[in-house]
Amino acid sequence: MKGLRRFSGAAAIALMAFTGHAVWAESLADTLVAAYRHSALIEQNRAVLRAADEDVAAALAELRPIVQWTASHQVSRSEGALDYSTARSTSLQIGAQMLLYDWGRSQLAIDAAKEQVLATRQGLVAVEQDVLLAATVAFFDIRQATERVALQQNSVEVLTRERQAAQDRFDVGEITVTDVALADAQLAETQAGLAAAQGDLEIAREAYLAATGRFPSGLDAPPPLPKLPASVDEARAIGQRNHPLIAQAQRQAAASELGVAQAAAERNPSLSANVAAGVTRSRQQQLLGEGDYDNRNSASVSLNLSQTIYSGGRLPAAHRRAMALRDQSRANLLNVSRQISQLVGESWANIDVARAQIGAIDEQISAAQQAYNGVREEAALGARTTLDVLDAEQSLLEARADKITAEANLQLAHYQLLAAMGRLTVEHLNLGIPTYDPSQYYNAVRDAPYTSKQGESLDRVLRAIGRN
Repeated sequence: MKGLRRFSGAAAIALMAFTGHAVWAESLADTLVAAYRHSALIEQNRAVLRAADEDVAAALAELRPIVQWTASHQVSRSEGALDYSTARSTSLQIGAQMLLYDWGRSQLAIDAAKEQVLATRQGLVAVEQDVLLAATVAFFDIRQATERVALQQNSVEVLTRERQAAQDRFDVGEITVTDVALADAQLAETQAGLAAAQGDLEIAREAYLAATGRFPSGLDAPPPLPKLPASVDEARAIGQRNHPLIAQAQRQAAASELGVAQAAAERNPSLSANVAAGVTRSRQQQLLGEGDYDNRNSASVSLNLSQTIYSGGRLPAAHRRAMALRDQSRANLLNVSRQISQLVGESWANIDVARAQIGAIDEQISAAQQAYNGVREEAALGARTTLDVLDAEQSLLEARADKITAEANLQLAHYQLLAAMGRLTVEHLNLGIPTYDPSQYYNAVRDAPYTSKQGESLDRVLRAIGRN
């Protein structure tokens, strides 16, 4: 018990030194909030989503008129044996072209773009889960590294006293110089372990900085472990329903189905209308005199019905390519589903293993503590050697270190299971912060606004996300 009290005291001292005497400690929720707000990867994928939103607007714009104007000025000169002439003409034309009907090809493109938007939204949720899981790993790595430093510091202190005791016994002739050398070697090994633990702590701090954008000012105790489903099969079912990667693959498969239909529709005819109006002003100058200006107005209306009869194999190749991409999407959906099921099973097994390890290690620590205390007493009576004491101390140290690792693994496995089930999100964890609304930008651009109230709404959205 004295050894346990010394370990607790050393852990408290190390934690105070690590936090820099900070009064406020960051909780796991604070870490996750900082990671969500800091992540450049989330920002990157939000931009990817906004680009996909614009694809819907671009597909919709194919059904709207295209208005263009053209201005030209032409000068021509002709020369003969006896005369020459110079002609100048200036024209201005404005025209409009609109697709009237293409037998569903454009609508299929719009529907496919919408499916891609929904797939990209699920990809953004998957990135959010990855970011939060990385922050969770950084949080528990910091705590584990801090506890290991405290454990190693306590071991160094204990072995320093053991080494001094060995020296005292050597001075009175109770032990040999070999025993003192063994104590020196064990102390040096533990000091090396302390240096390694401190290095691991610094590495963990850098990972925390990368995940959250700041160094930790001190970490609070982790919250109670998340509640688990009743069985691994239930966890798998939740993962199949909720995981964003599965939902993303489903949307991509739906988009590829529409792509096949769209490729087949490329063989259909298309009906379009053209309207044009213009004015031309021309003048022809002769050798012997000035020419007159000639102003002409023009207007035209036309309907065009066209269909590709032969494309040199391009359209059939595009159709076959679309079918191959559809098969790829279907296989990807099956593969992702199997991977998520595997992740759920592995996380569930890791939880069971960590729990069993903690129970066994608790018994190991209790027995190792008793053995260490007994060996020390026997060594004081001359019945044990210094090597026996050092071996008992090392066994106790390793058992305590193993428990630190097992406890960290248990906590992390719970959050890995949440991620495998698709529940490691800001919304599901109830972190209490505003989250990015992907529908806001989509609603502002889906009708392809140019100058309208919708355009003004889009301007407000861009200002809100700092992209205007």
